[in-house]
Parts: sequence; C-alpha cells; structure tokens
Amino acid sequence: MTPRSAKRAERRILIVGPSWVGDMVMAQTLFATLKNELAGCTIDVLAPGWSLPILERMPEVSDAIEMPLGHGVLDIPTRWRLARHLGRRRYDQAILLPNSLKSALIPFFAGIPRRTGWRGEMRYGLLNDLRKLDKTRYPLMIQRFAALAYPEGAPLPESLPHPHLEADSDEAALLRERFELGEDKPVLALCPGAEFGPAKRWPPRHYAVVAGTMIERGWRVALFGSGNDRAAAEEIISELPGAQQRECRNLAGGTRLGEAIDLLSVADAVVSNDSGLMHIAAALDRPLAVVYGSTSPGFTPPLGERVEILSIPVDCGPCFQRECPLAHLKCLNELLPGRVLAALDRLVAGA
Repeated sequence: MTPRSAKRAERRILIVGPSWVGDMVMAQTLFATLKNELAGCTIDVLAPGWSLPILERMPEVSDAIEMPLGHGVLDIPTRWRLARHLGRRRYDQAILLPNSLKSALIPFFAGIPRRTGWRGEMRYGLLNDLRKLDKTRYPLMIQRFAALAYPEGAPLPESLPHPHLEADSDEAALLRERFELGEDKPVLALCPGAEFGPAKRWPPRHYAVVAGTMIERGWRVALFGSGNDRAAAEEIISELPGAQQRECRNLAGGTRLGEAIDLLSVADAVVSNDSGLMHIAAALDRPLAVVYGSTSPGFTPPLGERVEILSIPVDCGPCFQRECPLAHLKCLNELLPGRVLAALDRLVAGA
C-alpha cells in the first residue's frame, strides 16, 4: 500500500459546529464518539472564530477552521469559495450540528459524498443522510449529537463520553500571576452572566454573600464573563466591604476565551448560572455549583463528575423565558446563598 492510499484509508470527517459556547463544548461528545467508533479518523471542525480556543483544547480535533460568516449571514459567494477550498481536503463525510439550511450549503458545494444531519429547515437534497429526530429517544443534546456518529436507528451506548477540555497549564500559571490570583489562597470562580437573558442570572446580592463568606474563610474570588457581564461583576464586588473587595478580581471582559478557559482550570471551585462558562467549568472537572432559574438541566446539563445543580420548585417554572414574565424572578430571588454555600462545602470536601 502506497503512502497516499494509506492516507486515504483514514476516514476524514468535517463537522459543521454549533454557534453557542455550551453547545460547542457538548459537541466534544460527538468527536470522542467518532474517535471511539472509527479508529484513526481525522476530525476537522468548521466553526465561528470565537470558538476556536475551545476546539484547540479538544484533542480529538485535528483542525479548527474558522467560519468567516456571522450567524444568519447567507453570502453565497463566500460560502462557495470556502467550499471549493474544503473540497480539496477530500472529506468522506460531513456531519452538521446546526439545523439551518445555510449550514448545509458548504458541505454540498464542497461535494462531500455523505452529508449527515437532523431534519431542520428545508435541506432535502443538500443532505443525503437526513435523519428524523425522535426527541423522546434522545432527550439530551449530547445524545442528539452522538447519534449522528452511528447509522440511523442504531442504539447508543449506555454511557457516552463527557466533554473534557485540556487546558494549557503553563499558560494558566502565567495568567494566574498576571491577574494576581496567586497560589497562597484557594480561588473561587464566579460566573454571574448568561447571554440568554436576566431570567437565568442569579442576583448579584446573592453572589456577593457567597463571595464574602468564602473570603472570610480565606479564599480569593475571580469573576468571569464577557464585557456584557462586567457591570454585574462590579455590582457584586461593590456589595462587599473594602477589605474583601481587595480579594476580588473582576476578569469579566478582561480575558480572551482561551485565557478564561485556562484560568478556570485552576479554580478550586466555581459557582455559575446556566451558561457557556458553566459547561466549560464542567468540562474542566472543576467542583461546580450551578444555579438554575428559568431553564432546566433536562436538555443540556453540566456534564462533570463534581457538579451540584441547585434550583427551587415554583408554580410558574421552568418558563424558559429570557425575562421573568411575572416580574418577580421568584425562582432565583428565593434560591438563597446558604444553599450554594452548603453545596460548595460538599464539593470542596469531596475534591
């Protein structure tokens, strides 16, 4: 067998990745499943530029290819040019995780012979391995992703691989020094944001109680998030007395995503809303307490070994709304800091 024919014996797969942080983390279940089922396969992922730092920390991914178009942008000429480039890579299969018609255009233009995905928008002809989703059979997102690695209708394994990101420990050490997080005290990471909307955000005053209590116990606090979360992080810090404020580091909007991943990898515990950073912390195997409000962990739970999910039953929830339709946010306001502190005690004791 010549080297060229040996190379072609390896199955080459292009994944069209999702558009949200948490979904991209959970897509690693599919990547690991493919590696388990198809020894020696090569997995490339076409994904938004912001997600490349996540993919770079997944050992299953050979190449992370930046999708040059934003969410919802059609731009057929750009899709055609990228498809011609990808066509030269001679992929055997494309697996599409988004359900949009636009996501199916590039694999079709690239002439990839097998194009697999769930039936979504009108994609007949664009996909030639088109599956009908049974939501009761696959209630979890990772199950829906992993099922695309198998022939249609094939049973899934009883246990699927959970996401596991590999942080850069050397970079984490440098970042810890740069942001004055030191190694003299344990670090509590707080993730008070959620892009979905305020109905997923635990009140800053509750986060402040947790932060203050942990600082009294000798911890240091780092607050993570995007620039949109910086004001919420500042509000949390402002609730604390001056001496405790000096033990807080507001990193929201001050780190790139890759830096945030590496820094979260050295956190001794994490408290988060239902958000993309929640999924990252779980995939880094951090002791993680998650606060749920308007949403439910039934579809996209944090997939870590050391996770506690906290919520309270309310007559009006889970409503899955961005803002509380009754304007009382009872599901989060009445979930008190004592429950989170108790969860942290259990998680840290078992770490």
